[in-house]
Amino acid sequence: MAERFGGYQNEIYLQGLAGNKPPFTTDLTALEDAAATVLTPEALGYVAGGAGSGATMRANREAFDRWRIVPRMLTDATDRDLMTTLFGTEFPAPVLLAPVGVQSIVHPDAELATARAAAGLGVPMILSTAASRTLEEVAEASGEGPRWFQLYWPNHPDVCASIVGRAREAGYTALVVTLDTWTLAWRPRDLDRAYLPFIRNEGTAIAMSDPAFRALLAKSPEEDEQMALLQWVGMFTGTDKSWQQLAVLRELWDGPILLKGIQHVDDARRAADAGMDGVVVSNHGGRQVDGALGALEALPGIAQAVGDRLEVLFDSGVRTGADVLKALALGAKAVLLGRPYVYGLGLGGEDGVRHVLRSLLADLDLTLGLAGHRSPATLSPEVLVRA
Repeated sequence: MAERFGGYQNEIYLQGLAGNKPPFTTDLTALEDAAATVLTPEALGYVAGGAGSGATMRANREAFDRWRIVPRMLTDATDRDLMTTLFGTEFPAPVLLAPVGVQSIVHPDAELATARAAAGLGVPMILSTAASRTLEEVAEASGEGPRWFQLYWPNHPDVCASIVGRAREAGYTALVVTLDTWTLAWRPRDLDRAYLPFIRNEGTAIAMSDPAFRALLAKSPEEDEQMALLQWVGMFTGTDKSWQQLAVLRELWDGPILLKGIQHVDDARRAADAGMDGVVVSNHGGRQVDGALGALEALPGIAQAVGDRLEVLFDSGVRTGADVLKALALGAKAVLLGRPYVYGLGLGGEDGVRHVLRSLLADLDLTLGLAGHRSPATLSPEVLVRA
């Protein structure tokens, strides 16, 4: 029988007999408030903030609330298996860690702690291009754990080829190309503090260590940090790409390529037509377009349109096991978890990330069984009703 993630609940209760309580809350919706007690206002604002008024972040949560689970009884759901296959590889659960950059602003161990926690549970970590540690360092920390790489598409072809090649050499098996953040949105929480970590040389480790990027500089980043940062900003932001340019990435990467940020059915169809392998239905957690639709609203139509041609993953607003179940029922093959694990990292480093992951997986396992299902494969829209 596959691992029973719900056993974490019993572990916590048994620890209570010895007077031990969990070091961090098991309510993943309360993690932001908990993290606020340990993070700087700048770091908290950067992680928790969104575009404009925050309307899209609210829409993400409202979209989940508009669906209700209809539990079924006497379904023999005692033994459950959360195993999920993506691109021919089996994973213990339909959950991945979303790419989140500049993790050093919440904890000194940064992406290394996240990689170790994820690898220990067999959960794929998607490393951000805007990481605080290099591709190679995170791969070493991940060990035999599954790892994907998220690309913020550089404007310089040699730098793009170099970074993608490094990811391949370091054992990253899928390439997740973020399309919705070619320039930063208007983010008041950061703007009010005049805080952007990248221009402080946070979240630039992959570029600053890249030989093709360094070859473009008159002086090394160690000798002239400001000029290197100016080069970084100009190369990684400010330029939108075209559908035709996807062919370049296909030449560079022979594994699965997913496009992240898809919210329209026609864009999903174009991704399939362009030979992509998957899409991530996402609005970047509400960080890019204020007043946009909740990502979950876009999921059913996209899954119906291209689910037979692409792997459809989901991201944005996920906080609980019930959220994961709803997204799976509406057509996602797997779900990305973002802010909650970063709050866990801030609260307790590797232990905090592990606790958040185990809590989410336990919640999903138990909710799946109590709703009358033994496997994510049995979920469908009929499991839900509109509120």
